Amino acid sequence: MTESLRMDKRAPSRARLWAEFGALFLAAPLVMAFLLPPSALFPALFGVTALGLVLLHVTEGFRWSGLVRGLDRIGWRAVGLFALLTAAVAGTVVALRAPEQALILPREQPALFVAVMLLYPPLSALPQEIVFRPLFFRRYGPLLPGLWPAIVLNAALFSLAHLMFWSWIVAAMTFCGGIAFAWAYESRRNFPMAVVLHSVAGWIVFAAGLGMFFYSGNIERPF
Repeated sequence: MTESLRMDKRAPSRARLWAEFGALFLAAPLVMAFLLPPSALFPALFGVTALGLVLLHVTEGFRWSGLVRGLDRIGWRAVGLFALLTAAVAGTVVALRAPEQALILPREQPALFVAVMLLYPPLSALPQEIVFRPLFFRRYGPLLPGLWPAIVLNAALFSLAHLMFWSWIVAAMTFCGGIAFAWAYESRRNFPMAVVLHSVAGWIVFAAGLGMFFYSGNIERPF
């Protein structure tokens, strides 16, 4: 390891951590929700994610190899229970809010459905989990309260990151999902399990017909 990289991995000051934390988890979601046009949202998300990866890479004590720890300790019963609860909630929401959308992807666009099932884990769940779990808890750990207050804060900010969709359904589901994902990562110390839970949630949401609420083309700001 070079001297410059060792220097980069020194612990930053609390003031710098607060500035980064506010910019990434508060300012960026608000700017995307209130100021950017829908067409710019996903490029902006890509940029924020890339910045998060860089910050995580230079975080003192972090090793990318540590993210695979826990593959042999995934709680599959918990995953199954989470899947059942998510399916029940998603099915209820679809029935009450958009019954015409029920199972619309597998029924009408099976090829797109298969593509979503294959691509969602590596292109959506994984990068979101890296930014909202290892980056959040490892780099900004000195700023956080106790375990469960930190988990709730993490879920609230994960929900805030989806404010750009302007949907209470999206806000509520991402908050509840964020609790589960943060619990898997921080309480069980199992990043692979957090990614699996997030992937399962995404699969169920899009299979059930709730993808319309998570599609930037349907965004309607209330102002």
